Amino acid sequence: MFLTFFTELRGAGVPVSLKEYLTLIEALNADLGQYSTEQFYYLSRAALVKDERNLDRFDRVFGHVFKGLENPGDALLAEIPEEWLRKLAEKHLSEEEKKLVKSLGGLDRILEELKKRLDEQKGRHQGGSKWVGTAGTSPFGAYGYNPAGVRIGQDKNRNNSAVKVWDKREFKDLDDTVELGTRNIKVALRRLRKFARQGAAEELDLPDTIRSTARQGWLDVKLVPERRNTVKVLIFFDVGGSMDPHIRICEELFSAARAEFKHLEYFYFHNCVYEGVWKNNRRRNGERLDTWKLLHTYPHDYKVIFVGDAAMSPFELTHEGGSVEHWNEEPGIAWLTRIAATYPKAVWLNPSQEKYWGYSPSISLVARTFEGRMFPLTLDGIDRAMRELVR
Repeated sequence: MFLTFFTELRGAGVPVSLKEYLTLIEALNADLGQYSTEQFYYLSRAALVKDERNLDRFDRVFGHVFKGLENPGDALLAEIPEEWLRKLAEKHLSEEEKKLVKSLGGLDRILEELKKRLDEQKGRHQGGSKWVGTAGTSPFGAYGYNPAGVRIGQDKNRNNSAVKVWDKREFKDLDDTVELGTRNIKVALRRLRKFARQGAAEELDLPDTIRSTARQGWLDVKLVPERRNTVKVLIFFDVGGSMDPHIRICEELFSAARAEFKHLEYFYFHNCVYEGVWKNNRRRNGERLDTWKLLHTYPHDYKVIFVGDAAMSPFELTHEGGSVEHWNEEPGIAWLTRIAATYPKAVWLNPSQEKYWGYSPSISLVARTFEGRMFPLTLDGIDRAMRELVR
């Protein structure tokens, strides 16, 4: 059984080594995690998963191999026809009516009943109290009410009473291909780190304290400065126009970057950087920073990240006066080339789908200017971009 689990994990793309597998077996031989599925789940996850981006894949394999309690949803959801969950109406009950609806009991009983009813159910149901359906008082389904049930096929919370939401997994948003999530982006950004101890000595140095205490014969507390990430980052955000659909992911990237990097400077531009950038979009016409001044203010050891879809008329890059908002004295590509030359460690994150990049001349031109260092704004893309910046 455990060997099957090991091979299934590797087949799903989780990089599990033989040493980690033997560590798990050693822990089991020491009577750890053998008394419940939940204990074994956490033990095996701790032993076999090195990178939290692989937690979602681990959950799916665990549920498949052991029929575990954590996330058995994928296989089950595949058996529920979409027609059964199609919304035609919603159930709204008064507080008195809600008190009359009875719960099935504990989670084990609810999951057992769900499996039984899926085996027996043959068609769509609405407004009922037993089958998987919609707008009823059944413990299973959507847009109804039950004091303790499993929410299936509903796009958002309504009554705060579901004991399990079958439509999502706890770690689903940590997979490499998922684009959203501030916490996930922080994980990807952590590759861009360079720690140093700077400032006042305020953190306990335990090894040195032990050595000094043993040598002196009395408690001799040693302190060191806190380790801080000393990487300096310049980040440029394209705003407006075709970037409007990507506002949410850009906000999440910005939030994650501000949390991860102590030395972070940010600026905005539209379509392409020209002779000025800005920090306040409402005052962008009156409060701009000259791009030449920027290049002479921030030294070349800054890591530079551009965030934009690079979707524009090619004239904005190749011609004087090509900008859609003002008359630019120099073509946009000249400014991008200067920035790329000033900051050797520079990447471009593109929120549009990578499969469409080749159809846009402007995207291809920007990518060539950055010597191919354009990456999709996904967790995997951010991870690859950070690897490029630390090379």
